[in-house]
Amino acid sequence: MDAFYASVEQMDNPDLKGKPIAVGGGGKRGVISAASYEARKFGVKSAMSGNLASKLCPHLIFVKPRFERYHDISKKIRRIFFEYTDLVEPLSLDEAYLDVTHNKKGNPSASLIAKEIRERILNEVGLTASAGISINKFIAKVASDYNKPNGQKTVNPEEVITFLEQLDIRKFYGVGKVTAEKMYQLGIFTGNDLKSKSIEFLNDHFGKSGRYYYYVVRGIHTSEVKPNRIRKSLAAERTFKENLSSEIFMLEKLDHIADEVSRRLIKSKVSGKTVTLKIKYSDFTLQTRSKTLPYFISDKELIFETAKELLYQEKLNNSVRLLGISLSNLNTEPKKKPEQNSVSVQLKFEF
Repeated sequence: MDAFYASVEQMDNPDLKGKPIAVGGGGKRGVISAASYEARKFGVKSAMSGNLASKLCPHLIFVKPRFERYHDISKKIRRIFFEYTDLVEPLSLDEAYLDVTHNKKGNPSASLIAKEIRERILNEVGLTASAGISINKFIAKVASDYNKPNGQKTVNPEEVITFLEQLDIRKFYGVGKVTAEKMYQLGIFTGNDLKSKSIEFLNDHFGKSGRYYYYVVRGIHTSEVKPNRIRKSLAAERTFKENLSSEIFMLEKLDHIADEVSRRLIKSKVSGKTVTLKIKYSDFTLQTRSKTLPYFISDKELIFETAKELLYQEKLNNSVRLLGISLSNLNTEPKKKPEQNSVSVQLKFEF
């Protein structure tokens, strides 16, 4: 979806159409969840502080998020997806992978299917969407950003290698700002530069990710579209208007966060064993502390008491601007065989 949250707000409130808006970010310490394309022209983007966004775009309009509304619209969009294929893997409320190799419409053209889906979303929901079409998830993901907003790009099988060789390294899905800077220092600026490096070289400099980079630049990405993604964790967090310098002042905040996590767990009918406390300090450094219990929990008091224990586990490094609690190792995860002792925890921010 194109600037999903912001586009929903502009659709529901015609007075906001054509104007630079930011969803969230209001107040002294607010953080932006989404920015309209009109705001992006000024450099405003998601995860940016509202204070900085206001400096970049003085006439920026801040809109309070309405996540229930975004969830409702996301469900309508997914219902359209499922009319074409059952192989739908949502990444978030506004993005998903679809495998249309064998689709319900019997249409042999993935590009035409993408065009039809986008037209239906516009006509039935009122929002624009963009699409990327190719031979695997990685290339389709990269291509989906090419002709935004309200466009699509197809990378045919015979075009894959050339497409990847010419691609700016910053556009490779999975290469963030820090990794891109490291690649620049190693003389890697394009896919072709990346392709020239051996798997040993990439492993030495990028660890486990080296193997991933080695294969995707050659058009090899074997991850299937997984229609039933298992939730790995559930979390809630809060950014404070003023930095907190004492654990005593944080207990009330943690109590509210634990209550929210508990309500979400109960609503989702899940429970978990691993409680993780997330602490972001005033200098923006991040720390996590975790404890795995011998039993599954979803009760607010148990979550709070465990988070409280983690808070007092060691002395704080600085004043605190954000606290978060997540529960992972959920009872939705498949049971591991006895020889599989490792626990994979993927923290996922939920609004």
